[in-house]
Amino acid sequence: MSRETSALAIPLAQGLRQRPGVLRRAFRVARQKPLGALSLVVILGLVVVAVLAPTLAPYDPYTLQEGQRLKPPGGAFPMGTDYIGRDVLSRIIWGSRISLYVGFLAVCLGTTVGAIMGLVSGFFEGKTDLIIQRVVDSLMAFPGLIFVMAMVSALGASTTNAMIAITFLIAPANSRIVRGAVMSIKQNQYIEAARAIGCGQPRILFRHILPNVFAPIIILASVGLGNAILTEASLSFLGLGTPPPTPSWGADLSGPGRQFMETGPWTAIFPGLAISVAVFAFNLFGDAVRDVLDPRLRGS
Repeated sequence: MSRETSALAIPLAQGLRQRPGVLRRAFRVARQKPLGALSLVVILGLVVVAVLAPTLAPYDPYTLQEGQRLKPPGGAFPMGTDYIGRDVLSRIIWGSRISLYVGFLAVCLGTTVGAIMGLVSGFFEGKTDLIIQRVVDSLMAFPGLIFVMAMVSALGASTTNAMIAITFLIAPANSRIVRGAVMSIKQNQYIEAARAIGCGQPRILFRHILPNVFAPIIILASVGLGNAILTEASLSFLGLGTPPPTPSWGADLSGPGRQFMETGPWTAIFPGLAISVAVFAFNLFGDAVRDVLDPRLRGS
């Protein structure tokens, strides 16, 4: 075997040896956090349902089935039909797209904006910290749902505006947590050593502080997903989120359908169950991620 072939074979062999170690660690974490592993399976299932909605949905979610108004679950309609004859199962499958789209995108944007605000505020302190924190105080002074409702009312009811409002709801609280982590890390000796050898502020911020606050940022994102989905459903229920007739779990609980919840309870039970399962799964997954990544909770 030539030297070149040997040089290429060594890294490949090392990678093959390391892969089983990664799988073993993943299985070990799954054994330690069975509820977290189960919640991850549920989340992946929701993602698959959302992606394959056109294939999985038995009917078009907008189509009115003639003579099938308020049909109870069973037969051709496993979850029944609503007050105008639309298939409930199809609307729940398609509604998962709205909930996951708003939840994931709002959390990504809110966590990113909050992390940037926290990094800048905690690192530079002084007037910069004072200005950012007064803005954060102003945003956090309002109750969360009222703040989101007011913002969507000003911008107009739509899925995009609901996502923007949830982003502004998430960012301030996340910035506070990241700021506290940054100010704690700044007191470590390796930060003082980096300054002593002449490292500039950008290098200290991005090479020494940001990697050490990455775990809290991931925890914030995973924990916030359930709340984001629940907030979007609340806005849609109040008529401030996804406008009808677009399938949405919260919207399907609202509108004229509320008049038929006694005669057709399945029209409320199944959308409410979908919201509950999604929020519960994301909350359990967020708790598991927090326990794994937080050094103070790894032994608990």
